[in-house]
Amino acid sequence: MNENSADINIAKTIKSWVLLYFDNLYSWAVYKTSNKESAEDLVQETFLAAHQSFDKFEGKSDPKTWLFAILKNKITDYHRKQYRDPGARAERQNQYVSGVLFISLFNEHGEWRAEEVPEVWPDESDHLLDNPEFNSTLQQCLKNLPPQWFSAIQLKFLEEKKPDLVCQELGVSQTNYWQIIHRAKLQLRKCIQLNWFNS
Repeated sequence: MNENSADINIAKTIKSWVLLYFDNLYSWAVYKTSNKESAEDLVQETFLAAHQSFDKFEGKSDPKTWLFAILKNKITDYHRKQYRDPGARAERQNQYVSGVLFISLFNEHGEWRAEEVPEVWPDESDHLLDNPEFNSTLQQCLKNLPPQWFSAIQLKFLEEKKPDLVCQELGVSQTNYWQIIHRAKLQLRKCIQLNWFNS
């Protein structure tokens, strides 16, 4: 088989994979990034990377598994870039400044303001992730986080990465990491409280 024939066969294989796996990869990328345009770009980059490194695919695993592994790395890079690039997703960053959040939630002694004390959520809140409407609200609340917070939350809770690895990937100290996670969770709770339980 000559080089041109091999290239044609690789192109045909990648094309068939696009038809078979694009929707699954795209859905997962949207879930991980909460951004349809970025998800589409990441999936396209995944297929491009698969084409460029096709010789590394030995066929020992399912193509879908290999493609998801590539996409996972692309998503990790995406979150790293979001965290390190203060200009990225500026609209999200401007929606909520961390100082404003804390001034609104706590008094000068660091105690909850009376009107901001978290309410106890109903027992059925354990099953909220099975509710598509709640998931839509959660995704909207995630989108409202500043980009650094969003990336940290995604890597910790959705990628399920260990804190040390998240700190390494985002280039932050352990102290800074825990502050980011704490503040992000407070904002998410407030957003969900306002847009789900009190709506």
